[in-house]
Amino acid sequence: MSEDPNFTRFTGTDGYIASGPLLEAVNCAVALERPLLIKGEPGTGKTLLAKHVSDALELPMESWHIKSTSKAAEGLYVYDTVQRLNDARFGEGEVSDIRSYIKLGPLGRVFRAVDRHVLLIDEVDKADLEFPNDILRELDEMRFTVMETGDEVVAKQRPVVIITSNNEKELPDAFLRRCVFHFIEFPDRELMKQIVDVHHPHLDATLLDQVLVKFYWLREQNELRKKPSTSELIDWIAALLRSGVSEDQLAQQIPFLGALLKNEQDTEALGRFAESGGNLPSSWADLGPRYNQ
Repeated sequence: MSEDPNFTRFTGTDGYIASGPLLEAVNCAVALERPLLIKGEPGTGKTLLAKHVSDALELPMESWHIKSTSKAAEGLYVYDTVQRLNDARFGEGEVSDIRSYIKLGPLGRVFRAVDRHVLLIDEVDKADLEFPNDILRELDEMRFTVMETGDEVVAKQRPVVIITSNNEKELPDAFLRRCVFHFIEFPDRELMKQIVDVHHPHLDATLLDQVLVKFYWLREQNELRKKPSTSELIDWIAALLRSGVSEDQLAQQIPFLGALLKNEQDTEALGRFAESGGNLPSSWADLGPRYNQ
């Protein structure tokens, strides 16, 4: 079967290293014109993916960052009744023109746009349990009606919809059925080297080895409530480089621990490890066979 000549395949970008399965998931969602639901622990690049898909496919992008108070209707449009009342009170604006008080949300703007867009719906699990179901019809039909005016907004082209979740809540089955799903696995040693190289090119190989040994060792500690993520690793390396820490120093200690661990329980757990006379790993061999394959 020959590939559609009009289909533009996402292959990643110079600034975003994606695994093979992630690339397949993106291209599957684009081909099927279905939302792509991305899950994974914080710091694995879920939110950044949409920006790089937008860049690679040369499509404009809209973002809808979900909060605990977000309502599905806000993504479509908001009727600014307060502004209209104020204008009526003070004799300003075209009060009789209701349309001038209709402000489209990110979903509404993407539907109305002439060009195809990438739409990021970020951290959908932060909203209440009904939120995903409340946007199902609009995502399916790519249209909605402005109730105050009767105007119908219909998408000229189906956007590339990327939805992220941190797994804080279970999402409804009906919502999941309409999505292409991908869970971003935490990068293994080799993929992580490629990711680090994007942010810190030409990093000394010996220093990088020590950095990754310490980083993956920390992630193996069961006492930690919040394991350090990829984004925290990138920040930690920046701190090490700016302070001039050498690979020999790094072999003996973990400086700037606050860049990696984000709560007192985890720093105390590591302190107890040091007090008990535990030895920090200095090579991949110290981490066991899983890291020496």
